[in-house]
Amino acid sequence: MSISRREFIKVLSLAAGATTVLPSGVLARALKESNLLEFSSKGNLTILHTTDSHAQLVPIYYREPDTNIGVAGNKGKPPHLTGKDFLRYYGYKPGTLEAYAYTSDDYLALAKEYGKMGGFAYIATLIKKIRAERPNKVLYFDTGDTLQGSATSLWTKGEDMVKVMNALGCDAMTGHWEFTYGEKRVLELIDMMNFPFVAQNIHEATWGDQIFKPYVIKSINGLSVAVIGQAFPYTPIANPRRLIPNWSFGIKEENMQAVVDEVRSKKVDLVVVISHNGFDVDKKMVSRVKGIDVIMGGHTHDGLPKPVVVGNTLVIGSGCYGKYLSRLDLEVKGKRITDYSYRLIPVMSNMIDPDPEMAKLIEQIRAPYKDKLEEVVGYTEDLLYRRGNLDGTFDELICDALVDYYDVDFAFSPGFRWGRTVLPGPITADDVYSQTALTYPNTYKSKIKGKMIKDILEDITDNLFNPDPYRQQGGDIVRTKGLSFRIVVNEKMGNRIQDLKVRGEKVDPLKDYTFTGWASMAVQSGPPVYDIVLDYIRKKKRIKVKLDRPELII
Repeated sequence: MSISRREFIKVLSLAAGATTVLPSGVLARALKESNLLEFSSKGNLTILHTTDSHAQLVPIYYREPDTNIGVAGNKGKPPHLTGKDFLRYYGYKPGTLEAYAYTSDDYLALAKEYGKMGGFAYIATLIKKIRAERPNKVLYFDTGDTLQGSATSLWTKGEDMVKVMNALGCDAMTGHWEFTYGEKRVLELIDMMNFPFVAQNIHEATWGDQIFKPYVIKSINGLSVAVIGQAFPYTPIANPRRLIPNWSFGIKEENMQAVVDEVRSKKVDLVVVISHNGFDVDKKMVSRVKGIDVIMGGHTHDGLPKPVVVGNTLVIGSGCYGKYLSRLDLEVKGKRITDYSYRLIPVMSNMIDPDPEMAKLIEQIRAPYKDKLEEVVGYTEDLLYRRGNLDGTFDELICDALVDYYDVDFAFSPGFRWGRTVLPGPITADDVYSQTALTYPNTYKSKIKGKMIKDILEDITDNLFNPDPYRQQGGDIVRTKGLSFRIVVNEKMGNRIQDLKVRGEKVDPLKDYTFTGWASMAVQSGPPVYDIVLDYIRKKKRIKVKLDRPELII
């Protein structure tokens, strides 16, 4: 149900003028929560799903991308729709709650009206209400990038989020950034979990033994549901191999088919894959692996209001950062899906009562760090965001800080897709850590030949624009300061990067340039990036960002 800005204000007015004396916002919250939970219940099973929350315990702002480019057969198809194209495709109007939740259009104005989203106390409320509505019919899964991405997760090495997921009653999860805590810590965290961690595609690198359970079978409401895990297949490429030296990853299609066949031989009623492949990779995989009924996906942060149907498989994209809770109701008969209903529920935190137990747990987790997290380090005149194929203003801020610290020709900042949006106004330390809380945050200064700059950019753009989804790793283009270039999307690797310049001058292939960066695959000795950015903001006091966007030719 779409809620327009006019309706939003009207509801607030009704609350203010109600004859019954109520605490501020109670009537509005009750009306809106009913809208958020409005759903045509169906069938004998409900699956709830979250992904890519990146340990954001409390409500946040998170701006969706203005650019999300699909190539080859995925061009112009979900999830590669943004703004008005997205609204038109799904039948939403500008200025509505859905426009705010799912697009970047008119973001600042709508953010001020609708407020923050997410927060696990609010997700917990929704999950509990749905479980109460559908007793003994609900399974809840998470597909990873859950234990990493915030200051508290960095400082507790992921334990904070294990406590949260245990409290939510998670039924199974898989992972990606979780592995950046290192093999030993990952196994410690899994020992703390009250639920299974599944991954069919992670094996011991030398002997090929399975590291984690490939699947778990859940019995619910008379149904037998196989849940197969698919961890991020490119972890040793996208993240430092040194953190997981003894484990092999990959898509491992043949193994996936063997696992599907194995659970089918056990006469299960439904096969669900919880995946961190990325959306386009999920689509390709289920077109080739037979027997998967539902794949609940993560990694590429795509929030899609409807499943994409590939053959007989429902492909689900549940967004990121705790902004959404996916609800999929299924009618399962004769070991197949005969009917379904789906909603990607926006977690509008000012329209939902927080769950008291979860709110208390989150307060306990954050209490030791409260003063440090809430420090106002400066102010921004601009909207600071990260997500977008080409650029992000918070990345520009990070690059500005690195160049200022190291006094170099240019800076690289990785094209991560996680990181809070900050509205014009105060910047807290919590905001900065949400963009930088890596286990390998150290910065560096080095020299590089002009030819190597182009080679690096070619490799990065191929990761994003290779026509074969299996050759895409799901990040965005590296952010830079001091470089300018043109990207020709439909060229082949080696020809996509054109008109490359450093500080306005054409790159000399043989010349040495100085540069800086962070999140290196190798061990580095420079200060952690979060310290450099925090000190830079404190020094500047007021931040004004100039966005340097690469020229794009599609």
